[in-house]
Amino acid sequence: MDWYKAIFELIDMRSFSNLWFWIVLAVVWSSASHWVMGIPYDMVMRARRVGGQAAQDLQDITRVYANRLLYIADVSGLWLLGLACFVLSTLALLGFAYGIEFAQAVVLLMAPMSGVALLSLRTARHIDREALTGEALVRRLMRHRLQTQMIGTLAIFVTALWGMYQNLTIGVLG
Repeated sequence: MDWYKAIFELIDMRSFSNLWFWIVLAVVWSSASHWVMGIPYDMVMRARRVGGQAAQDLQDITRVYANRLLYIADVSGLWLLGLACFVLSTLALLGFAYGIEFAQAVVLLMAPMSGVALLSLRTARHIDREALTGEALVRRLMRHRLQTQMIGTLAIFVTALWGMYQNLTIGVLG
């Protein structure tokens, strides 16, 4: 009996049939939903409920994170966009044209998160341009969280469909 073969049959190393991939997918989207533009969502809710110093803290940390995102976008945004497009298109080509399952899994994680990054940048620009404070700031951050959750729900759904398709196809053919 070949132990190496037995272990790798027991622990499937393909992405979509691997429990660790699904755990990573859940953690990524849970974290993206909790950290609204880098700000913990419980801080947004506390500012909304309590007001006062909690609202001031939220306004301060939002200003810091928005300015950070805008600075990064202004200084190296085009380079980051070009690099991200190169990496995503390379992975998409490897995954969907050449059938490398790991690349497919990474694309299905990275592509929607790229959309969330662009959404965060748009939100930061809106907060900076409108100089949002108080309830308007809380509403904008909650809207951003809702949009992130919608992207995440769609991404998980598409990933689950593609993963089931891959598992059934490989299960039938393999």
